[in-house]
Amino acid sequence: MNITKTYNEKELTIGVADRVDTVTAPDFENEINDEMGKFDSLILDFTDLEYISSAGLRVLIATQKKLKPENIPMTIKNVNDAISEIFAMSGFDKILKIE
Repeated sequence: MNITKTYNEKELTIGVADRVDTVTAPDFENEINDEMGKFDSLILDFTDLEYISSAGLRVLIATQKKLKPENIPMTIKNVNDAISEIFAMSGFDKILKIE
């Protein structure tokens, strides 16, 4: 898994490449948590993400729950067909904001 972080003022974009699975999900969560309190909007760019496991999905839900009380939006962008199918099968496409 490779992660890039880019700020545009108070909007944070985190690019995630390769795989988010049982091994890499804790690192993914730590990368997000390291930035908590520094942004007003979070974009997760999945252009180069090939696979996400249930552990990765848990990170997405946990992050959304942390941001909701602060009314900080989280948007997932550039999702490929394979990831879209995982979101649809798990029902996460109904829970998360995906563009």
